[in-house]
Amino acid sequence: MSDNEDIFDDDIEMPDVSPEVREPEIIELDGQELYEHFRFVADKGQALLRVDKFLVERLQKSSRNRVQQAAEAGCILVNGKAVKSNYRVKPLDVVQVVMDRPRYEFEIIAQDIPLDIVYEDAHVLVVNKPAGLVVHPGHGNYSGTLVNALAWHFKDNPDYDVTDPRMGLVHRIDKDTSGLLVVAKTPDAKTDLGRQFFNKTTKREYRAIVWGIPEPAAGRIEGNIGRSPKDRLQMAVFPAGSDQGKHAVTHYEVLEQLGHVSLVKCVLETGRTHQIRVHMRHIGHPLFNDARYGGDVILRGNTSGSYRSFIANCFEICPRQALHARTLGFVHPATGEEMFFTAEMPSDMQALIEKWRTLAASKA
Repeated sequence: MSDNEDIFDDDIEMPDVSPEVREPEIIELDGQELYEHFRFVADKGQALLRVDKFLVERLQKSSRNRVQQAAEAGCILVNGKAVKSNYRVKPLDVVQVVMDRPRYEFEIIAQDIPLDIVYEDAHVLVVNKPAGLVVHPGHGNYSGTLVNALAWHFKDNPDYDVTDPRMGLVHRIDKDTSGLLVVAKTPDAKTDLGRQFFNKTTKREYRAIVWGIPEPAAGRIEGNIGRSPKDRLQMAVFPAGSDQGKHAVTHYEVLEQLGHVSLVKCVLETGRTHQIRVHMRHIGHPLFNDARYGGDVILRGNTSGSYRSFIANCFEICPRQALHARTLGFVHPATGEEMFFTAEMPSDMQALIEKWRTLAASKA
């Protein structure tokens, strides 16, 4: 499944065929969170028609070749399943065009945003994303994103098209999470790396600072993850094996106890939205300063004024959820070589750890 830019031209407009088209929604398919860009329902009298022709008739300023590329990338769904361009649409079929990121409403502008490039060759690029940098343009973030930075980095590379979904970012991390991401520079690399992520053969290890001391000190968290029925901006944990959410497993290990918080290693077996954040909250240990999941208040410790001041200072030092994608491993899509990369914790998390170490030492 594609993980990057819009297959269709940026200036394409939503066709005026209401009620066949509705507002975009988020769906999940094969463990991926996807954004619906277009949706059509074939009428009762629809004659059998190839899906590429069906869509070309309905999508303004889009060529049949672009639609066929979308199908090859797994971005065309009929009745919830990916189809090829020769699929024949039948009466009442629901045809969707989906992407793994929100629709880009504006042209992708190349912006000279510094990139911390860990590795690059003709096939892949590995970048260490800083906290605060949004990965994809979206509502409220139409510029200043990692995609804009990549457009600048590849502006002189004729083989890289930032609008081509067959190349680009293979996975993503949250805006306020720092760490490693891999970018595919060719369609073959994107396909191969996407298969590795889907088959869970990549190696991903995170560092997190959480409230409290998890017991036991190492464990396995299993619980389906899906959209919270109470708050659509949050994910929630549902019983493993239920029909709600998607199967998710996180392995954790306490690396250091720091009084009222812990430094934890987390290894992903699956890769769901907000997985570490929601799993750690589920076992009673939200990430430090994670506002979305309740970690931005005092959850452990006393109520003294000095302690409240200490925590407030900690929140200023690390003004985001304390989570870092430290290691990334995969098989090189062209050479077959095992690749393994490490990005040490950024300065804000390091300073936070030192502050807690000092407090813990003074109490000891």
